[in-house]
Parts: sequence; structure tokens; C-alpha cells
Amino acid sequence: MNYHPNGINHHPDNNMLLEYASGSLNRAHSLVVSAHLQLCNECTAQLKLLNGIGGALLDTVSSDSSTMEPSMSEQQTQAFSRLMERINAAEKAPQESNEASTAVLPRPPSDPIFKHVPPVVDKLIRTNGKLKWQRLSRGLKEALLETGQQRHQVSFHRIAPGSKVAEHDHRGKEITMVLYGSFSDADGVYTPGDFLVREPGETHRPTATQDEECLCLSVVEAPVTLTGLLGKLINPFLTIKPQ
Repeated sequence: MNYHPNGINHHPDNNMLLEYASGSLNRAHSLVVSAHLQLCNECTAQLKLLNGIGGALLDTVSSDSSTMEPSMSEQQTQAFSRLMERINAAEKAPQESNEASTAVLPRPPSDPIFKHVPPVVDKLIRTNGKLKWQRLSRGLKEALLETGQQRHQVSFHRIAPGSKVAEHDHRGKEITMVLYGSFSDADGVYTPGDFLVREPGETHRPTATQDEECLCLSVVEAPVTLTGLLGKLINPFLTIKPQ
């Protein structure tokens, strides 16, 4: 498989980047996008391009305001101007964070898997304090994270070397970013910085590589649905815990 030069091959799409820049993306998803931007030069450059296009549109609207067609009301123009102001303000944060990504605060020796996480994830860990890991299966652990929102569950998932996560479907959107190690499924291989979006109805079974464990940051808006006989027994009891 050919990877992107900076080691990242899977990215948020332009719609999500634009929502992030404009401030309309929800807090939980923004957290994962921000972490990705701190590692991905390509998406940081794409965000700048989107902002530049938006700025050019704003300049056009301003220069043509005296001859504006009736369909573009003054109220619409003001709303568009406020949107572009938020985009321009949001552009600065990812750039500054990306520059600071080379100076990640060190993790304690007991948690080497967190040593090189993006700054926004490092801050999230320190805010949450000692992580409480819960074993979900023989090779999978989960630690829930407090992010101050009530809709999405944000958590770390830790997959043991060579372990397979139970095959599952999605009742709601799931966003995952690889922080350490790698895993694969039927669609490909995912390494640190890779950003995955799974929509309702998509099924997959992540498998960690044999030589090292895998750490992921995940955001879900509904419980997953396990497939097969095991799923029929367990699914009614699966919930999410936004916090």
C-alpha cells in the first residue's frame, strides 16, 4: 500500500474541514479533526486553501455590494461575512498547533504508548487525569474521556498485538484516529494520524498488527452493533456514555 509522504493516508473530507473551520462542527468531532491537523501537513494546507477561497468570495461580495442582485439580501451578506470571520479565526489555531506538534509534552514512563500523541490529545489526557481502562474483550480495552458534551462518547481504544475486534456495524457515525501502532480491516491498513469515518450500516473488524499494540481515539454517537449470534445476545445491553 502506498502511504502519503507524511505517513498519513486517510483524511477528513473537505466538508468536515469547512465545518471545523467555520465553528459549526460539534465539539467531539472537532477534537479528532484538531488532533489530525496537528499531524497532517496536507490537511493543514487544504484548510488554508479552503479559507483562501472563502476569503476571495468575501472580497467579491464586498466589491460587488453596490450592484448586488436582489437574491443576495443584506442579511445574507452579513451572515456570510460572520461565517468567513469565524473561518479566518479558526485557521490560526490549527497552524499554531501544527507548528507546536514537534514539542509534545513527555508522557510518564508507565505510559509509553502516549509519548508522541498530538498536543490536543495530550491536554485531554492531563485534563482527565488517570485513565480508567475497562476490558471489552480479550484483546480490547476502552477508557472513556470527559469532554464536556452530551451527545457523543469519546474514548481511547487499546488493541493488543495481533488481536481482532469483534466484527460490528454502526448505528451512528463513528470517527476514529490512530494514535499509535496500526490496524487493518477489509478496506486497508491504518497507521498513526489516519482518520476514519464509518457511517451507519458499515461493517468492519479491526485487527492490530502482530508486533505492537494499537491505540485509537474514537468518537461515536450511538452504540455499535455486534454481528452474529454474539451480537444478538449482547446488543440490547450496549450503550454509550457521553460525558
